[in-house]
Amino acid sequence: MTDAPGGVRAVADAVLYEGYLLYPYRSTATKNQVRWQFGVLGPPGAAEAGVGEEPGLSVQCLLDPADGPGSELTVHLRFLHLQRRDVERVDPAGGYVPVTDLTVAGRTWLTWDEAAEREVALGPTASTPGSHREHRVEVAGGEDVEILRDPHGRTVGRLVRRRRPLSALVTVSTRPAGQGLLRLEVDVRNVTACALDGRDDATAASLLGAHLILVADGATFLSQTDPPDRAREAAAACVQHRCWPVLAGGAVLASPIILYDHPEVAPESAGGLFDSTEIDEILTLRVMTLTDGEKAAARATDPHAAAIIDRCDRLTPADLQRLHGTLRDPRAGGGGPRPAAPIGGGPSWSGPAAPGADSGVPWWDPAADASVDPATDRVVVDGVEIGRDSLVRLRPSRRADAQDLFYAGRVARVTAVLGDVDGGWHVAVVLVDDPAADLHEWYGRYLYFAPDEVEPWKEGRSCEPSEP
Repeated sequence: MTDAPGGVRAVADAVLYEGYLLYPYRSTATKNQVRWQFGVLGPPGAAEAGVGEEPGLSVQCLLDPADGPGSELTVHLRFLHLQRRDVERVDPAGGYVPVTDLTVAGRTWLTWDEAAEREVALGPTASTPGSHREHRVEVAGGEDVEILRDPHGRTVGRLVRRRRPLSALVTVSTRPAGQGLLRLEVDVRNVTACALDGRDDATAASLLGAHLILVADGATFLSQTDPPDRAREAAAACVQHRCWPVLAGGAVLASPIILYDHPEVAPESAGGLFDSTEIDEILTLRVMTLTDGEKAAARATDPHAAAIIDRCDRLTPADLQRLHGTLRDPRAGGGGPRPAAPIGGGPSWSGPAAPGADSGVPWWDPAADASVDPATDRVVVDGVEIGRDSLVRLRPSRRADAQDLFYAGRVARVTAVLGDVDGGWHVAVVLVDDPAADLHEWYGRYLYFAPDEVEPWKEGRSCEPSEP
């Protein structure tokens, strides 16, 4: 059985718990009243009844069996299994009675929906043209009881954690995609049979945060975001449903959240905060400002929240300094070293010198540096000078994020050419066909691209978006 590479697991875990519980990590916070936003595969009929999500997701991606016909594929299905935690106190008349909360030995417990991590590895399966295999996945339900005792050892209550059984059907198939490539399709469908008496019932029978890690042995996955030229047509024919495949550590992560190829968790991050769109330093500082009462309420809500609070309380000044910021080359790991020479015969500045930290000029004060003028400076790309009012075609590279990729092939007008203190070059633009372009320029809200992400637009060409 082929295990998933460690590098992809850190990112997959962040996807698994995205939005699980948000700051201030208390059950009473409005934002935590509705949870499980990503990758929810509801039971059959839940979406139609208006009480849950649709049951399936599917991904298609390309395999290059360059090592021969003997390639194998392992599919890792990962998700959270809802676990209802009920709090019960001892009834003097006998037995237990449900309560919303119970404090024992200074610690408070709340009735709450937790989650248990689930991972099922399917395969290895031969990835030969025309192969088709169905896997039935059964996840047992269950009930666990934890007795709560006071400092004298007397039983004062208990926690009862209940999980419903889940069933899923995973279909794995491959077919020829041309150019010697294979198109792999993995379809996941929740087939859990349950009564749909409301949203709570549907959620309890759902696969939460569902995603896939695909691992190939004897074949290579190709990028769906930036495929090689010979695979562009085949990649364009791939269809995704409720997830997006990205390369990650030699595997493919089919994520319900749009990511770029080769995503990584920053090494400075001390641990998950369940909100990967937030800056770790800011969120950590916010946690540290919570009162003791607020922290106790968060700890009572969920064990994961308690771990976050405890971790933030233990951070040293040196740990916080690591979170403050790190400079990284956006080309690192993808396009070789940052070029010291101009791009395509440029870029070269028409002004006296490019800005830089060694110029002796106060770089923090633009008015003091007369050597640069974004309105008149120009940069040479492919032998053509680009400056304010030049027209360019946008070609976002693999450094681009998902938003930038929407602009691929669009024609834009240059509003400024800027340099940074590290000697880097940047082209500020507004889209030609954007009705709000004048407004964006007036406010100075530009799109920014590197010189190698634009190409000179020659008069006579169509301004209509071209194929990326």
